[in-house]
Amino acid sequence: MLQQIDIANVLFLDIETVSGHKNYKDLEPHMQELWSYKAPNAVRRSGEELSEEEISDAYTEKAGIYAEFGKIVCISVGIVVRDKNNHLSVRLKSFADDDEKKVLTQFSELLNQYYQDPARQYICGHNIKEFDVPYICRRMLIHQVHHPAMLQLHGKKPWETKHLLDTLELWKFGDYKNYTSLKLLAGVLGFPSPKDDIDGSEVGRVYWEEDDLDRIAVYCEKDVLATVQLLLKFMYMPLLTDEQVTFVDRRQSSET
Repeated sequence: MLQQIDIANVLFLDIETVSGHKNYKDLEPHMQELWSYKAPNAVRRSGEELSEEEISDAYTEKAGIYAEFGKIVCISVGIVVRDKNNHLSVRLKSFADDDEKKVLTQFSELLNQYYQDPARQYICGHNIKEFDVPYICRRMLIHQVHHPAMLQLHGKKPWETKHLLDTLELWKFGDYKNYTSLKLLAGVLGFPSPKDDIDGSEVGRVYWEEDDLDRIAVYCEKDVLATVQLLLKFMYMPLLTDEQVTFVDRRQSSET
């Protein structure tokens, strides 16, 4: 299958998420109650009764991974382009903003303008089928942002979503027991690890305490670049060098 894919038709992506509010106490009372039901599962203590402090700490640490309690602060994307000499390069940029609806709308506009054909175009990411894509779709619904064609997944059979290329799924080779991180695959397959600044557990702190969206965007773009390199490995193609990578200012237009 991969040999039939033109990598120039692939949109690579990664998202970064945080809790919807800085602290548990900032939630509306009914959402506090709903989080108190979710918290034991979030910290893998299902069936236990947590203290108020434990519920609050669980919100700070885990709410961002749930689309019902978190929000997207950054969507980074990458495209591989081919010049007239058939040389490849990649362009990376981020949609990052405190206003989640703005982030989702800009991303939706990108898909609607350039990626409208699931029959020949693809979205690629690491664990996107279990996390990134469902999270994006759920948050779009919450904000009433219409799903572009590439994200209209309701009722679709597995063979109807082949335009979603999940590098974690590709690495499993049919094994569904284990999760393998992008960082580990980078080390195993011999390309630079994307995690050289912060890791996922620190994104909430960097956002809420340091107010540093730029740092989060850089982190997210490195994940996208690592995913590009990983797919190239799967396709038995040469890795990209630093000279073949362009970072587009995320505060400019919404085009890649």
